Amino acid sequence: MKSRIAAKFQALRHQNRKAFIPYIMAGDPDMLRTRELVGILEDCGADIIELGVPFSDPLADGPTIQAAAQRALESGTTMHTVIDFVSSLRKCTQIPIILMTYYNSIFKYGDQRFIEDAIAAGVDGIIVPDLPPDEAQGLLQLTRKRPLDIIFLLAPTSTDERIRKVVHASRGFIYYVSITGITGSKLSLEPSIAERLAHVRAVSDLPIAVGFGISTPEDASMIAGFADGVIVGSAIVRRTSENDEDLKQYLQSLRQAIR
Repeated sequence: MKSRIAAKFQALRHQNRKAFIPYIMAGDPDMLRTRELVGILEDCGADIIELGVPFSDPLADGPTIQAAAQRALESGTTMHTVIDFVSSLRKCTQIPIILMTYYNSIFKYGDQRFIEDAIAAGVDGIIVPDLPPDEAQGLLQLTRKRPLDIIFLLAPTSTDERIRKVVHASRGFIYYVSITGITGSKLSLEPSIAERLAHVRAVSDLPIAVGFGISTPEDASMIAGFADGVIVGSAIVRRTSENDEDLKQYLQSLRQAIR
């Protein structure tokens, strides 16, 4: 069964467009604000929305998203809260939604229950940075032939063996981490990134979205030149407490650059 994510990338490909995938932390500072932000993101041209699930020890995240996670935890946001939130969103939008979470949160929830509840709520994909495909067989089995994509990560340091494993296990798209660092780090592309993406494409026809370190329209435009999607996280999270008109202007500048 084709997921909303796969359908979105297929539609964008036919339009010769690239995906704009913004990230926000669910529950930062509360779920009412998160609902407002989802509407703003969609109005400003987001194609897919990545919702962070707050966790106390986010190994892949820099200080901006760590602080957002802490605020969300203090507001009482849990995995249950986020899944219920997605379910309520489905009454007013069908935009593809990905949960970015850590495996401890899924384990505590229960693998099967998490997958069942996520699908029932309308979640389209999950990114679990601390769960490599070698250790994800349980979740992969639970999502086989079901409309929930597990999206795995590749990095500049990924070996050919790791690329093969990620390509074999991934659905929806492949998340390519542009830098060897944490979210929010300054973008410093390796000259070989276009070659690396071409190497991945040689063994997979899945779309490739690039994230980590992208903060300016110039960054986004450069990445869109060779990727199928552009993921922007920390730079958006830093601006979510600003005046909404300023936030909208920033988001629209990213959308225009990616187009």
